[in-house]
Amino acid sequence: MPSPSSTRVSSFTALAAAALCCLALTIPTSGAGAVSPLKSLVGRLLDFGCANPANHGSAALLPAARGRSITCFGKVVSASGRGPAVTKGPVGLGPAQIQAAYKLSGLHASGRTVAIVDAYDDPKAESDLATYRSAYGLPPCTTANGCFRKVNQAGAASPLPIGDYGWAEEISLDLDAVSAACPDCHILLVEANAPTDTDLMTAVDTAVRLGAVAVSNSYGGAEDATQLASDAHLNHPGVAITVSSGDSGYGVEWPASSQYVTAVGGTTLKAASNSRGWTETVWSGAGSGCSAFEPKPSWQHDAGCAKRTVADVAAVADPNTGLGVYDTYNSCGTSSFCDLLLSIGAAQGLDGWAQVGGTSLSSPLVASVYALAGNAVTAGSFPYAHAGSLFDVTSGSNGSCGSSYLCTGKAGYDGPTGLGTPNGLGAF
Repeated sequence: MPSPSSTRVSSFTALAAAALCCLALTIPTSGAGAVSPLKSLVGRLLDFGCANPANHGSAALLPAARGRSITCFGKVVSASGRGPAVTKGPVGLGPAQIQAAYKLSGLHASGRTVAIVDAYDDPKAESDLATYRSAYGLPPCTTANGCFRKVNQAGAASPLPIGDYGWAEEISLDLDAVSAACPDCHILLVEANAPTDTDLMTAVDTAVRLGAVAVSNSYGGAEDATQLASDAHLNHPGVAITVSSGDSGYGVEWPASSQYVTAVGGTTLKAASNSRGWTETVWSGAGSGCSAFEPKPSWQHDAGCAKRTVADVAAVADPNTGLGVYDTYNSCGTSSFCDLLLSIGAAQGLDGWAQVGGTSLSSPLVASVYALAGNAVTAGSFPYAHAGSLFDVTSGSNGSCGSSYLCTGKAGYDGPTGLGTPNGLGAF
């Protein structure tokens, strides 16, 4: 009769073999996917696993919660269904595809800054960003040349929060998304002490104080009455505050529901033989709906919701048509064995390129478009006065709501994609 230890070894060997099989069949090992979106991976989707106690070695290392708990929204494509599909070269959409799809090619931000607000530290944020930008021939964005800056929620370079493998994936996604849409945007990364509304809202205030013209927030949590008091931290006239609408389909989360932000929904983006060269439908995971607490802004006029409606605009979010990102912060190192452990979910983080999405992708993309446009904006009002400068998304659904516009793509305004996706800078 086999011993328990030999049984465990056999089980691990079987998992490893299965993972290697899946990897060999579905994952390119070169940068071919960087050239064409048709090389994108398609597979099961996994959450980033932000603030998993395993990411810190011990749950005791997690700071005590101060305020409501918040989670990041990113998702990664998996070949095995257990861990992320990590590749050796770029995969999915790259800067050329993002800029072509949203008519951003050749545009410049003239040194304007996009801030990324996330929780915990990504110790490899700058070095991984350098690899991403180098792979696509983008100009360096470093601390040394003044393009990149990383601070804690108080605005200081140290001390930084503890690291978290899941939030590091979110950070890599956000930094790479800004780089893809706006290669000459300066990037400010503000790392909150913990994923709570108290710490994250402090980080938003810091981002604005340090000069960002757009602040992206790829996280959220369930609505409750306390959010109205926290909204004050999102009320920054002249600065665009973008927030992911959520990745669980029809339903509303905060801070996307705040009356002071641009709530960003999500689409499935595919190359097409039409005049635009691309087509978009509602991504089934995008959040949308009618807030239970937030008053309706004066600039929002849809008739089916007496309070604030989510979303305002959208961009690509479907991980199966998502962005390739580079991230190497993980729990196991840089060996091929580490890659195997990651692929079967036995280790945390990433070790190379992965294809990701969620409205965690659409928020920094839209923040970058705001930065390229350079207009002083009030909450999410600007697109409503310039809806003709958006690509209208008219099909697809993110849930069941009796075919209402709140969960179904329609001509004009709808919940999952708002007024539409960027068509150049006119709506921002």
